[in-house]
Amino acid sequence: MPERWDAIVVGAGPNGLAAACTLAHAGRSVLVLEAAARPGGGTRTEEITERGFKHDICSAIHPMGAASPFFRTIDLRPYGLEWVHPELALAHPFDDGSAMQLHHSLDATVDAMGDDGKHWRRLFQPFLDHTDALLDETLGPLRIPRRMMLMARFGLRALRSAEGLTRAMFGNPKTRAMFGGISAHALVPLHSFGTASFGLMLILAGHKAGWPAARGGSIAISDAMIAYLRERGCEVRTEHRVTSLRELPESKAVLFDLGPHQVARVAADALPLRYRNALLRWRYGPGVFKVDWALDEPIPWKNEACRRAGTVHLANTWEELAETERAVSRGEVSERPFVLVAQQSLFDDTRAPKGKHTGWAYIHVPHGSTIDATERIESQIERFAPGFRDVVRARHVIDARALEAHDENMIGGDIGGGANDLWQLVWRPMVRWDPYTTPNPSLFLCSSSTPPGGGVHGMCGWHAAQRALRGVLR
Repeated sequence: MPERWDAIVVGAGPNGLAAACTLAHAGRSVLVLEAAARPGGGTRTEEITERGFKHDICSAIHPMGAASPFFRTIDLRPYGLEWVHPELALAHPFDDGSAMQLHHSLDATVDAMGDDGKHWRRLFQPFLDHTDALLDETLGPLRIPRRMMLMARFGLRALRSAEGLTRAMFGNPKTRAMFGGISAHALVPLHSFGTASFGLMLILAGHKAGWPAARGGSIAISDAMIAYLRERGCEVRTEHRVTSLRELPESKAVLFDLGPHQVARVAADALPLRYRNALLRWRYGPGVFKVDWALDEPIPWKNEACRRAGTVHLANTWEELAETERAVSRGEVSERPFVLVAQQSLFDDTRAPKGKHTGWAYIHVPHGSTIDATERIESQIERFAPGFRDVVRARHVIDARALEAHDENMIGGDIGGGANDLWQLVWRPMVRWDPYTTPNPSLFLCSSSTPPGGGVHGMCGWHAAQRALRGVLR
């Protein structure tokens, strides 16, 4: 007899797996098909430098995952997922040897800030009092909010540029630099409207749930979701590339954890031309260049706070940070780029052999860049951690094109599922009131090109699965 499933999910990245888990949680049968040899997408961990050193290929630190409503609904702890928290979420060092610190605790962050502490509290405390409600409202599509006043207050700040909000709120250039570095996760220039939303959300998530990593590597997240699915009779098949809907077994619904361009090709016979053309107009953003290191010792930071932080942002001043992001928008790479560093082995002893450590870092580069920025990254780390190169025993580099080859959803090395200018931040992947549905009632979109966008939070998949459950899977 032919196979029959309630739903098929094409793509086993974190959003595809989240969609499958949401459907399985509701009692539906699900088949997940993945083109790569291993599932996980941006949540893979491999020994790419030396044996025994576990490196996260893409996503490493998960503030939105720990705070996400999806992970509150689907409890993956019995399936091996453990969030491990560093002492400090973030450190941002400066040339004078000092460093700003983002603590899990709002009070501890405020106490370390001096005069700007009261402004930090005034900005974040009202939202922290209602964080779950705020996350429920913001981690999804544009809609009429249930908490009108809360969202109005948040929106007035989130829609601003990071540059405008920091200059209005903070007097200390170092506070502005730390907020700017967090906002730079938007991968667009910091004078752009909407960039403040990235800083606000990541900081709120940090104060709510921290900036943790998954014990054993990011692969533990996808492994836990797969174990959850298999316990419920669902199936994940790898090395199964889907090029046409005609290849699929019988099902009531198909959910795509694919980029808009791929969906337009795979579902060409099942979607109207106008909708497919809208998918093909989706624009991708800058890429990243990434380096992983096997280390004989921890990174020898000058400032001791950096030795206690899971994440370290290297950009020194606001002006230096802003210029590096403008350079990327011009198609250039700064000689002193903004470097995002993670050091998971400091708080997860499963990542490296005893006494050894791992390092993980990336910078923003132009879309599709093949530049080798290893020297620039290591020079920036040496600037704040003299002697860093002396503790490096092996390194692995991956440029933007190679990252796309590793994960076909990361077009041009774009790790966020699409350019994060204000238009595409609000309307993903097109102007449509329900972005997870399509003109075909049995087809749904669930990749990071739908709201709320990039990050390992599972919410794109969760929302798409909810639409399917209210529609063809009722």
